[in-house]
Amino acid sequence: MNNTKMRKKGFYLALIATIFASMVVGMGAYTRLVHAGLGCPDWPGCYGFLTVPDSAVEIAQAESLFPNAPVEVDKGWAEMIHRYIAGGLMLMVLAIVIRAVRHRHEPGQPIKLPIFILLLITLQAAFGMWTVTLKLWPQVVTAHLLGGFTTFSLLFLLTLRLSGRHQKKLTGEHLRLLQGIAVLSLLAVVGQITLGGWVSSNYAALACPDLPMCQGQWLPPMNFSEGFHVGQDIGPNYLGGQLHAEARTAIHFAHRVGAVLITVLLTINVFIALRASSRSGDVMLRRLALLILMMLVIQIALGLSNIIWNLPLNVAVAHNLGGALLLLSVVAYNYYLFGGASAPEALDQDQGG
Repeated sequence: MNNTKMRKKGFYLALIATIFASMVVGMGAYTRLVHAGLGCPDWPGCYGFLTVPDSAVEIAQAESLFPNAPVEVDKGWAEMIHRYIAGGLMLMVLAIVIRAVRHRHEPGQPIKLPIFILLLITLQAAFGMWTVTLKLWPQVVTAHLLGGFTTFSLLFLLTLRLSGRHQKKLTGEHLRLLQGIAVLSLLAVVGQITLGGWVSSNYAALACPDLPMCQGQWLPPMNFSEGFHVGQDIGPNYLGGQLHAEARTAIHFAHRVGAVLITVLLTINVFIALRASSRSGDVMLRRLALLILMMLVIQIALGLSNIIWNLPLNVAVAHNLGGALLLLSVVAYNYYLFGGASAPEALDQDQGG
């Protein structure tokens, strides 16, 4: 049975949706980095229009409706393009769910995962609205970022499940160790992405402008209680951030420490996986381990480049996407270690019965 025959209905749609999700994540990062999160002060439109007002008459009308939010056309388009792509992604996920329901009786056809993704992306739309109405409240911005990464990851997982590339479940003494470290690695990467989102939403990316020290010190003045106080008031406009310098330094410093811990953990993970693959001859395990290592090296390089070159826009966007791709590589690694889909023989038996 070749891979084409094993692919389930909806594979290509899930693959396209996954690519669209990467565009949403990238455009969301770009929107934050150019400070366009409030480029449109209302939702889902922009100053009451379906597109960004750009003529003199439209701009005058828009500014009369929102006198405290002068029209900035470039920022408005950044926000609206992000919304358009996200809206297209929601329609794709809806189509995936409809197809999954129609083919739910076919062997191996996922149904719960597509429905969950649809619910998640609906919640994401609400977080997109709250991001604007609550004026970039850091808690909502961070949750919105995590929701985007989660949607991207789950669509990728759905694509793997629909791909029909069945992998034999590993056996042997190293399997349980590999699985444990793989789960720990996944949780650690999610935690580091959360820290990265908190850095971004509180505008702390440049709080430590030097390497390897921070502000010329190994331990600069930091205020962790303020930096990680999640009970910030709703109401102020958080564009540009509201925290004091020492609080932002604490957030940035924590993200750096997290990067070191992630590097150590994933390196150990890769080392053990490569040893296990050499003993068992498991080529796929080796490839996935090397993929994680490659994405880790790229992500570290992008993070260092952000500091060395003072957060250039293209590098900062790439750093966000790099974090998402590192997460996907760890998701694929976990999917493989825990058996992936059913073996082809079992599938054939189901179809025969």
